[in-house]
Amino acid sequence: MAVLPARVLFGAAYYHEYQLRDRLKEDLDLMVEAHFSVIRVGESVWSTWEPENGRFDLDWLQPVLDGAHERGISVVLGTPTYAVPPWLARQYPEITGERATGQRIGWGARQEVDITHPAFRFHAERVIRAIVARYADHPAVIGFQVDNEPGNELLHNHGVFQRFVDHLREKYGDVETLNREWGLVYWSHRLSTWADLWTPDGNFQPQYDVAWREFQARQVTEFIGWQADIVREYASAEQFVTTCISYTRPAVADDELSARLDIASGNPYYDMQDGLALPDRTPDDFEQKWKTTGVWALFQTADWMFSSRQEPFLVTETNAGSIGHSWENRPAYDGQWRQAAWALVSRGARMIEYWHWHTLHFGAETYWGGILPHHGKPGRTYAELAALGAEFDAAGALVAGLEPDADITVVYSTPSKWLMQKYPPLSTSNGEPDPASYHRIIDPFYRGAFDARRQVRLVHAGQLHEMTPEVAALRHPVLVAAGLYVVDDETIDWLAAYAEAGGHLVLGPRTAYADHEARARPEIAPARLVEAAGVRYDEFSNLRADIPVQGLSGHATATRWIDGLTVTDAEVVARYDHPHFGRWPAITTRAHGKGRVTCVGTVPGRDLARVLAEWLAPQPRSGWRDLPPSVTASTGTSADGRRVHVLHNWSWEPVHANAPVELTDVLAGGSVPGGAELRLGAWGVRVFVADPSK
Repeated sequence: MAVLPARVLFGAAYYHEYQLRDRLKEDLDLMVEAHFSVIRVGESVWSTWEPENGRFDLDWLQPVLDGAHERGISVVLGTPTYAVPPWLARQYPEITGERATGQRIGWGARQEVDITHPAFRFHAERVIRAIVARYADHPAVIGFQVDNEPGNELLHNHGVFQRFVDHLREKYGDVETLNREWGLVYWSHRLSTWADLWTPDGNFQPQYDVAWREFQARQVTEFIGWQADIVREYASAEQFVTTCISYTRPAVADDELSARLDIASGNPYYDMQDGLALPDRTPDDFEQKWKTTGVWALFQTADWMFSSRQEPFLVTETNAGSIGHSWENRPAYDGQWRQAAWALVSRGARMIEYWHWHTLHFGAETYWGGILPHHGKPGRTYAELAALGAEFDAAGALVAGLEPDADITVVYSTPSKWLMQKYPPLSTSNGEPDPASYHRIIDPFYRGAFDARRQVRLVHAGQLHEMTPEVAALRHPVLVAAGLYVVDDETIDWLAAYAEAGGHLVLGPRTAYADHEARARPEIAPARLVEAAGVRYDEFSNLRADIPVQGLSGHATATRWIDGLTVTDAEVVARYDHPHFGRWPAITTRAHGKGRVTCVGTVPGRDLARVLAEWLAPQPRSGWRDLPPSVTASTGTSADGRRVHVLHNWSWEPVHANAPVELTDVLAGGSVPGGAELRLGAWGVRVFVADPSK
């Protein structure tokens, strides 16, 4: 079983091979001064490992590993399969990936390849084996990263499509079963033979799209698992195998992918400067992508990474200097690197690794800022991160692998997200279909809880069945199931059983409306939950403008969507203030067994989402109350059972907060009595520990 050091690993991706001069000793010595404990190497340079077909150059990395080991710095070694060398592309043009049938991806970037093609797999396996066999026994190597940010493309190659047909044949058995399950009587799409199945380019059938997206993610999971299995032939039991996930990639199902690995890893990139300010001014319709904006979105990304395995995780890449493109140069304000790192650790990060050490002098990412600027001398970024490294040294094992608290848990459904990307239930402000609809539905619930200073966890729909409803009711006392559109009968019944066992189930728009094939269910909505919820509905409407909601807050609004809830046996919590929609309640609640089912018939506006979270979880687990608007408190349990409190001030103005219990200052030392006033400076962070009984 892989063993991680009993501390938060701290370091950066390091590419000695990219430097214009030999500065290995200088770099490693600077890393020691910055309290580095880990570097990641080797994942981007297949053409350096294998400059020509079958000719390997493996020795160039030896000095890097030796130098790191001499200084007590551990190494994560990467496999370079995401960046194919030109000679391979030239000699085997058939491995080129296709974004649409016959439309090849141009060479010159990365991840241009069909990862299923036998010729690619042959060469990938050969270089993986050569590298890992050469360095698996090196004492600096504590783990391996296979590939890098997989799932960037939906592959339409002929061979991939034929694999898809074979997958459908295995799953459904015969075309008549597929015709029935997909409803292919519609628009005369009935198949008479498997050869009749059309390619996905022009597809408009939702059932086909869900199957296609699930299949694409399965190819990525299989590819990464295949690499991991090769690496494990050489790795010791103590070395871990992972991959770094960019969580918005189109062909990634992060829970299934991470199940093939020893630990989940991700790359949380975020807007700095005013993008980390509280109160948060990010517009409600802002679309979060590979880089997030807003403190709440940074926390959500961390919770997403924890959810992959419901375990602590590694941060394999995150902001060093300014990130993004040559026109996006916004490095952090003083203190913000420290803030973001402690936020990630407070939600379960066991490693903080920056991308990257030295800002590149060439290539597409010339202005993606590293810890050192182009001139290679330490500056403000280095100084701040060196101080942060010292803090992680001081905190030690206490903060490594925290189990984060949760007042509210949100169910995450990747198939529902995929379906809504092509068939959105919501529209943009100009009336166009909104491919971000899934997150438009679930994010307000998360963001509202964050605004209420309640902590949130994410759990994938498929992971619900890993818990009994009784256990889940204790572990996740409030469970929000919004946007859970593609869902099977068993999961819906589990949700009802969860409420009956004592949990508070919150149903949001589009939940339980379709089945596992994305077919609209023939039952009255919310399907299989009408009795438990005490409501039903048979019509719904998009909203062109927000409308007021009365009952929880004077400034509450409903946005984007309304389900026409009809009460059969439930209490009305809030109503719409509108001449037409006022006939229906906005929020209802009903006791069910030992628990409760609450229905939210709209996408809540920010005020409504906040007061709803306060109503759902009136006593925050953190114990911190009456916090200033710029302050967050994140709490969790350490491996030895102690309670860790991480307090942030996301603003320029110094503020004060009152300690909820007796605390010990982890970084500065000294005890703090319960009720004592604590000062947080501009963009400040303080870390405390309490006795488990507190």
